[in-house]
Amino acid sequence: MNTEIISVEAHAKINLSLDVLKKREDGYHEVRMIMQTLKLCDEIRLQKLPEGAGIRLLPWEGEEGSERLRGIPMDEKNLMYRAAALLKEHCGLETGVELRLRKRIPAAAGLAGGSADAAAVLSGMNELFDLHLSLAELQKLGAALGADIPYCLLGGTALAEGIGERLTPLPPAPGCRVLLVKPEAGVSTKEVYEALRVSERPKEAHPDIDGVLSALQGKNFKKLSARMGNILELVTEPMVPQIPKIKEAMKELGAMGALMSGSGPTVFGLFTDGALLSAAAEAFRSGPFRDLAKDVIETEFNRYAALF
Repeated sequence: MNTEIISVEAHAKINLSLDVLKKREDGYHEVRMIMQTLKLCDEIRLQKLPEGAGIRLLPWEGEEGSERLRGIPMDEKNLMYRAAALLKEHCGLETGVELRLRKRIPAAAGLAGGSADAAAVLSGMNELFDLHLSLAELQKLGAALGADIPYCLLGGTALAEGIGERLTPLPPAPGCRVLLVKPEAGVSTKEVYEALRVSERPKEAHPDIDGVLSALQGKNFKKLSARMGNILELVTEPMVPQIPKIKEAMKELGAMGALMSGSGPTVFGLFTDGALLSAAAEAFRSGPFRDLAKDVIETEFNRYAALF
């Protein structure tokens, strides 16, 4: 490839179900969860720079004051920067790279925005610099930076196990529309996991992951919506009391199912009727439920996995 500049998409994800099995001796948590990418995405432009120029991380032109970028470090603390530095070191790249970010995924929302951006940098640099690394090689590098990055490199519908790095592609989830509602409050993923104390939770607190897998195999959207669960809601809902109210409102407005994604606080609702989804979005933006929502985003499943 002779191009000096490319653009790549970094897709958000939701958890169609999330279970935590135990806390390991190394401090990580053993999880079993079903991941799904969304069409909602950030956009990243990668450009080659001369040797010795290093890594530049900048907002997309014209988006310097974007609300979405507020609080996001644009330096070596950013996962995008760290991903670029790791790949440069791994491959012995002397050439510099500029990364321009157009942010569309809300930060600290349980949607893996930072991990998706890092994954996009890894796959984008692999293409831009003709590195010919396999998906497995990129996933191994990404796992050193964050547990969600290997999945974000894969995309589509997948079962994630271990600390999130053991991935099994699944049949595509039935097509539907997705409404994302994020309340004003934010949460710390680390604090949520630490507060879970999974060994003290009763058996019935664990979601029916096998039931969701069966629903996906049978392409049964009704069963999928009914079986979804997230054990982390037990911790995050008391911290952010808007979450159960948003879930209840989603169902009242016609969602087949509603669930908190990841460690929260974003709630997603699954709709089969586009008109109902649009009406629900309006109810959260300016209608009776506007006080519950900071971000309201309409999207759908991104059903395509990585092509390597």
